Amino acid sequence: MKMHEAVAQWRKVCPLDQIPRLGARVVNTPQGDVALFRTAEDEVFALHDRCPHRGGPLSQGIVFGRNVACPLHNWSIGLADGQAAAPDNGCTATFQVKVDGFDVYLLV
Repeated sequence: MKMHEAVAQWRKVCPLDQIPRLGARVVNTPQGDVALFRTAEDEVFALHDRCPHRGGPLSQGIVFGRNVACPLHNWSIGLADGQAAAPDNGCTATFQVKVDGFDVYLLV
């Protein structure tokens, strides 16, 4: 590894209760805006905040199950893998996220 290459680190981003259930919160990172999503079961996922279709802000979409519906054209994007559900085709970047106690951490 070269000296100027960044090493990914876990970054504390917020308490879990600051991500609305069935909603999202946006975090600015060196990789761009990342949307943190919280399911009804309090699972947390992190995706690049852009739909692979037309770049819509996924953080403004509706969370259902382990998916989010893009607010522009209703594409269903999997929270775990960033994949668009068939018949749509595309993928958005995922980020590693963890919950430790009541705090949410993002690997950036």
